[in-house]
Amino acid sequence: MDGKGRCLDNVFVERLWRTVKYEEIYLRCYEQVPQLEKGLREYFAYYNEKRLHQSLAYRTPAEVYQEGSRSRKDCLDKSKGNRSK
Repeated sequence: MDGKGRCLDNVFVERLWRTVKYEEIYLRCYEQVPQLEKGLREYFAYYNEKRLHQSLAYRTPAEVYQEGSRSRKDCLDKSKGNRSK
């Protein structure tokens, strides 16, 4: 921990890895590291693009990220328009 409030950041990471372990790793018996790596790549693609998250109003992280990217782009476009006036 390198600052005030950083311990709260750890809560999200711990929760993510708990989910990964219970939904992927413990359900499959990976015998080799390449199998585990492939399984984790596939799981994180599913987790980010297909798995609905209650805390995100039953949307995927990819949907939320894309929505945020569009709104940031809109803000930047608006600020550029205001400068030209």
